[in-house]
This record gives sequence, structure tokens and C-alpha cells, in this order.
Amino acid sequence: MRALTAALLVLQTPAQAPIREQQQWVLDALNVEQAWRTTKGAGVTVAVIDSAVDPGAKELRGRVTVGPDMSSGAVRREVTPGAHGTAMAGLIAASGADGGYVGVAPESRVLSLPLAVSEDPDRVDPPLAEDRAVIESPLARALRYAVGQGAQVVSMSIGTYGAHRSEREAVSYALGKGVVLVAAVGNDGQTEYARENGTSYWSFPAGYPGVIGVAAVDERSKVAPYSSDNLSVLVAAPGSGVPVMKRGRGYGTSEGTSAAAALVAGVAALVKARHPGLRPDQVAQALAAGAKGRPAAGYDERTGFGVVDAGAALNAAAGLAGQRRSIPVPSDQHFGQGEDSPPPSAPGPDPWRLWLYGLGVLVALVLFCGGIMVLHQRRQ
Repeated sequence: MRALTAALLVLQTPAQAPIREQQQWVLDALNVEQAWRTTKGAGVTVAVIDSAVDPGAKELRGRVTVGPDMSSGAVRREVTPGAHGTAMAGLIAASGADGGYVGVAPESRVLSLPLAVSEDPDRVDPPLAEDRAVIESPLARALRYAVGQGAQVVSMSIGTYGAHRSEREAVSYALGKGVVLVAAVGNDGQTEYARENGTSYWSFPAGYPGVIGVAAVDERSKVAPYSSDNLSVLVAAPGSGVPVMKRGRGYGTSEGTSAAAALVAGVAALVKARHPGLRPDQVAQALAAGAKGRPAAGYDERTGFGVVDAGAALNAAAGLAGQRRSIPVPSDQHFGQGEDSPPPSAPGPDPWRLWLYGLGVLVALVLFCGGIMVLHQRRQ
């Protein structure tokens, strides 16, 4: 089985300021408070495919459902909460209870789908070829389970090198069911390969078509040097020095595209809560159209279309929600001018031609028989 790694999480001792003050710059960077005037994500379930989320965390209590361990085919419900998964869930859906940590979509719910995820920030695995011996990967299993449980958004702050057929199929299945998929693009921006080639290895699931790949920026909205740069990047979000919840209690900070992806998944939950009928590609379009700090060329491989703006994304989504996929055309109208063409004739043989053909055959038979009779008389 391929090793999935968390897209870098470093927990540090936070400053003494209240947690809401510490995270205010992140909320401002994403323009979340403007979006909250419209929705806070009620009615949306976000599946967090990561290490297990701690359902006992104060800001998540009562709103987390922990699914079976997806790392093996056997159904196991007993899983140990992980630091990484808990931090990502908090970024998405923490309620802010008692002045505590608040997520981007504080009224949404979390479906925790545990995977065996390495939380070692120094681990870098080389790209691997597809393991064709594995019929279904744990990630593919988790995606299908998320769809079956009614999740509208899936957050994947994880990554590995190399695509897998079962994952491609599961991604296509989820998108076809209207589920928005968000993933971290990885932290390979400073690797030797990236320096030599001017681009980073693709990380999956962010590299699969239809998945919203998220890069990381810092407090000044400058691209984080570690953030991977390739065409899997659609948008960016804060990833450096982002305050997060710790497992159990307490707070720390996160470094990496993990936090950026979770934050964008929270914004996607706001969009789906306000416009539940939007297709995944329309949600991605809304996020890109509403992004701020757009590169001079309109797009680049570092930050995609820019940093996500929750308020602007909701406005863009409202315009997309009013679009019709097809325009009805009255039956009495046609392209061009002039009279309509005559209606096509019914399929099958022409009756008049059949009569003419039959008459010809009959005449031929009469002549043939007459000729035989004349020859017979002459012989006699």
C-alpha cells in the first residue's frame, strides 16, 4: 500500500493572546466574516479524510461522526484520534464555543474517515509507480464511503506520489454525485527536483482532474516557499503560521498546504450550504472567480487564480446558480430564414415504385411463358 503523508503540520506553543485574536488574520485573509452574513455552513457535512478527528474537542463536540478505519478492508471502529485530522477538522468546522477556536464553516458537520497517515514533517517519499496489485486503495474506499454517507464536501490534507486507478475511478464517482473534492497540493516547493526543474512533483489526490488543488500563502498573502508549484494548483489560502486546535485541548500553529486545503474546504462548505445545487465544477469556478491577488497573467502555478475570498466566492456562486444548462427552443422556430424544409418521408419502400416493379415482373413472366409456348408449338 502506498504511504499517505500529511501535508506538513508543526504544532508550536502559541502566544498568550486569546485564540480568536490569534486566528483573526486568517479569517480576514479569507474574508470569512462577510460570508457569515449569508451562511455559516448549516446543513453541510464535510468528510475529513485524514487521521481520526477527536470528537471530544470542545469546539467540535456533538458535530463529529467518526467512520470506520479506511486503512484496511476490515471494518474497525476503534481508532485513536490524531493531531493532524483534529487540527484540519477544527479549521473547517470548529464552533467557537465559549470564545474558543472558530472554523470557516462553524455550523457544518464533520465526517471523520481515518486513514493511516504519517504526520512526520520531514518524511519525503520518492514518486512511485502505480501499484496495480492493489484493487482498491484506502483513499478510494474512503471517497466512496463519504459519498454513501451524504457528504457534500471532502477535505483531503494528504498526499502521495503517483496516481492509482481505483482512486481515479472513485474521484470520478464522487464528482458525478455532486461532491466537492478539495486537496493539498503538497510541500515540495524547496526540494532539489523543484529547484532543478522549476516545478514540483505532482501530489495525489490533488493531481486528479476535478479535485480543487490548494497552495499555501503566508500572512502577507505571499506564496509559501515550500508550497508545491504545478498545474494541480487551482487556488491558494493561508498555510504558514495558521493557528489550529490540538488533539484533546490547547492550540498550536500549522505550517503547510494541509491548513490551506482545510480552509478552502470550509469555504466550499459555505458555498454548498447557500447553493446546494451547484455542481463541483461550478463551486471550483466560484472559488477561482472570487479569488483575490490574481497573478498578472491571470494564473500561475504557485497560487493558481489567487487567494480564496469567501465573500466573493458566494457572490460568484449566486451568479452561477442562476445559469441554465440548456435553453428551451420552441418547436415552431428554427435557425435561419425562409420556409421550413418539407418533413422527411416515412422510412421504408415507396408504394408506387413497388407497384411499378411488380407490374414489370408480371409482364416479364407473361412474355417468358409466351415464348416457351411458341417454341413448344414449333417443335411439334
